[in-house]
Amino acid sequence: MTDKLTKEEVLHVARLARIKVSEDEIEKYQVELKQILNEVEKINDIKGYDDDMLIAPWSDETKARKDEEKEMLDAKEVLKNVPRNSGNYIEVPVVIGE
Repeated sequence: MTDKLTKEEVLHVARLARIKVSEDEIEKYQVELKQILNEVEKINDIKGYDDDMLIAPWSDETKARKDEEKEMLDAKEVLKNVPRNSGNYIEVPVVIGE
C-alpha cells in the first residue's frame, strides 16, 4: 500500500470538486487525501458490522395525527396578527434577490 495518491487521482478529485490546484498543492494533497482514505478504510476492518447496528436519533414508530376539518379562519382576524399586509395579503420580506 502506497502512502500517497497519484497525481492523476488528485487531479481527478480536483476536477470533481471544480477547483484549481497548483503543483505544490498536488504534492500536498497526494499525501493528505491518501491519509483521509486510509482512515475511512478502517471502517471495513470492523468485525461483525451490519445494518442492524446502525443508530439513528429516531424510531420507526412515527405517528402522524389525523387531519381534522375545521372552520376557516376569518381573513380580518388573521390580518390583525400580522406586522404588514396589503389588502387581504400578508407582506413578507424578500428572501430571493432578482
